[in-house]
Amino acid sequence: MASRSLRGLGGNRGGGGGGGRKSLSARNAAVERRNLITVCRFSVKTLIDRSCFETIDDSSPEFNNFAAILEQILSHRLKGQVTWFGYESPRSFWDYIKVACRKVSQNCICSIENMENVSSSRAKGRAWIRVALMEKHLSEYISTALRDFKTTRRFYEDGAIVLGEEANMLAGMLLGLNAIDFSFCLKGEGLDGNFPAVIDYTPYLKFTQSSDSISSDEEELRTLGSSGSESSTPENVGPPFIMDENSWFNKCKRVKQKYQLTLEQKGYLEELLRLRENQLSESVAQNKILLQRIEDSDLAHKLEKEQLEYIIVELQDQLTVLKNNDLRSRQELTAHLTNQWPSPGALDVNAVALDTLLYRKHNKQWYEKSCQSLDQLSAEVSLSQTSLDPGQSQGDGKQDTLNLISEGKEDTPSLLGLCGSLTSVASYKSLTSLKSNDYLASPTTEMTSPGLTPS
Repeated sequence: MASRSLRGLGGNRGGGGGGGRKSLSARNAAVERRNLITVCRFSVKTLIDRSCFETIDDSSPEFNNFAAILEQILSHRLKGQVTWFGYESPRSFWDYIKVACRKVSQNCICSIENMENVSSSRAKGRAWIRVALMEKHLSEYISTALRDFKTTRRFYEDGAIVLGEEANMLAGMLLGLNAIDFSFCLKGEGLDGNFPAVIDYTPYLKFTQSSDSISSDEEELRTLGSSGSESSTPENVGPPFIMDENSWFNKCKRVKQKYQLTLEQKGYLEELLRLRENQLSESVAQNKILLQRIEDSDLAHKLEKEQLEYIIVELQDQLTVLKNNDLRSRQELTAHLTNQWPSPGALDVNAVALDTLLYRKHNKQWYEKSCQSLDQLSAEVSLSQTSLDPGQSQGDGKQDTLNLISEGKEDTPSLLGLCGSLTSVASYKSLTSLKSNDYLASPTTEMTSPGLTPS
């Protein structure tokens, strides 16, 4: 039966080898993450405790241990860099930090990149840890880098500390370091990137004996003391009580240290709270100022809009008045022109009558002038003929005068052509221009012809 059961157990182990390896690998990864986070928490507490008595610098073993632990955490399961030939070369956590922490305001990334005495990537990462601690921004850098999950996934493999739940604990632990004033030299040997960082676990290893084990030891000592000699007294059991008193003293000392640490953290948090309250009050005041400016701008915009609307309405009213006046003027002008403009039948009659009056007027003027010139001519002829033949000259002068008068009364064709067509509108419009003697036949031109000029 025993051999069968052993064979059954061996068969089960062989059958579940794949699952056992996976569970063992997961267990190892979880233990590794838990160990690093726990040691980091211890190192932070040790740094805070040591800062109460001395300044933390490069020579402090507590800081060197903390820097090594933080470097191990940031390098946990970090992916290598693939070259052109397909090989994977090791990579430092500085390659991840300089990409993921670019969004931090007033960061020191560019300053560390431009450092002359720091050449390797690992040395730059160590210099960044020291500068971030002196600036009291290490927790802010880590929190910003962890929020950039896409970049973190690109640089780290599955199971890394920065990809697990422990990452949030890491950012919270590092917040307590902002209460410490660090002083580092960025040209020291601690920045040498040729050697990896090694963690010293001995300051954090402590064996604590349980109460059951202490009671069993005391009982064993009493038993050995009573069997050894009968004359033994209760004083032989003194050491356990002395040890217990020392243990209480040590516990009291640890509680006092924790109280001091808590008190320092409380002071730092109160100072941080006051700072945040001041920033909040300033932000609220600025917000009120901005809201007041926005309200003033809205009010000014509304007033300007109302003024523009009023101006637009006034301009529209003026435009309407101008349109009405223009329409009224057009109507009056049309009525005036309509009243002055005669009808076509009246236009023909008036044109003919006007033409006749003008013709008679000019004909009368020409006749009067002609009679005057004929009288003068007859007088001259009679004088000339009297000297020759008085009787004949009088009869001839009268006969010539009668002929000229009869010729002056005839309607010559040249005068009829100058009147134009009085039935047309253009002729009617040009009637006023007929008053000048330029458009009518001048009687003087006919009178000054060579046939009528006196010799």
